[in-house]
Amino acid sequence: MPGTELFGAEERKEVNDVLETGILFRYGHDAQRNGHWKAREFEEEVKKITGAKYAHAMSSGSTAVATALAAAGIGTGDEVIVPPFTFIATIEAVLFVGALPVFAEVDETLCLSAEGIKKAITPKTKGVCLVHMCGGMAEMDSIMQVVKEHNLILVEDAGQAFASSYKGVSTGLFGKAGSYSFDFFKIATAGEGGVLVTNDEETYNKADYYSDHGHSHIGAKRGMEQHPILGFNYRIGELNAAVGLAQTRRVPHIREVNRKYKKMLTELLSQTPGIGFATIADPDGDSATFLNILMETPEAAQRTVDEMNNAGVAGFDYWYKNMYHFINQWDHIKEMRTASKLAVEVLGTPQDYANLQLPVTQNVIGRLISFGIRCTWTEEQVRDLAAKISDCVKKALATAHA
Repeated sequence: MPGTELFGAEERKEVNDVLETGILFRYGHDAQRNGHWKAREFEEEVKKITGAKYAHAMSSGSTAVATALAAAGIGTGDEVIVPPFTFIATIEAVLFVGALPVFAEVDETLCLSAEGIKKAITPKTKGVCLVHMCGGMAEMDSIMQVVKEHNLILVEDAGQAFASSYKGVSTGLFGKAGSYSFDFFKIATAGEGGVLVTNDEETYNKADYYSDHGHSHIGAKRGMEQHPILGFNYRIGELNAAVGLAQTRRVPHIREVNRKYKKMLTELLSQTPGIGFATIADPDGDSATFLNILMETPEAAQRTVDEMNNAGVAGFDYWYKNMYHFINQWDHIKEMRTASKLAVEVLGTPQDYANLQLPVTQNVIGRLISFGIRCTWTEEQVRDLAAKISDCVKKALATAHA
């Protein structure tokens, strides 16, 4: 799955461009940088992949989604519907802009469902922070119908779904703003980095200001720039942007190979009774970074995981017990353990986070086993992995029926 599989001469060339000038800062120093603007070039490559009108690179996917929320107008006291299955940064971003998370059900797309969103709406709901999980995408037609019907602000966290799309529209471009992660484990990496995308000029301008202490970035002298709004330091540096630039150029190739190997795995594993797959809302738009298996029951999934661990099968996640990606392990949120007081602690939580009832989500994530797809596999390795998975599933189901 990660772009680092192909890390090499192209990345080193882009980094060396920066090192040779010594200009590590993304703004200014025009005369010294010898024409190298890696953050700008990185943003242009993201726009080519996604079709976004505007893209703004930042220090991480986490800061990108936080900026997306702020630039979209989400702030203190606003209720925001969020999924209980996501990397924890999504929830942190909502909390740290002062908003109040409201957890809703996901479905077999592994993303928030239209029905889940609808049931979570209250008179205080301001927006939805939709997360496109595991390389796929949410079922956007029905979700957009709910968003428009209730006049909600939609922000998309597509941290795991760069290069995926739904009916020709890239994830991240359905709402007011979207974000991608380019951390070490994504389809393309900057080491650490993120990119905000939007088709709305006002939202882009706010994001541009907000992510750099409110600087307008107009004029030749940084110290004399205007500050249209308050902001903070979420800037990306030129070294990280240089890596992200080279990596993003690789994405079309990585996606093509991923799709080939995911198709092979799916066809081979479909022959094994008991193995199902997560729903892909638009198969033609899948970035194919994950193969998401859905077992028939959570118990069958746990037994399969046990068999795979015993057999030394690697490269999978059982998210149901993952400390960072599923609500069952988020005790620090349930107990609101914070370094300093947040708005939610003053205003009150809109739900009892410690006693949420999300039966659909618990069932889906309990049944889910995800394998990262690697573009450097050989076909022989793909067949070998499929055989190992199939064998473990057969043993797990045989144990259940014994």
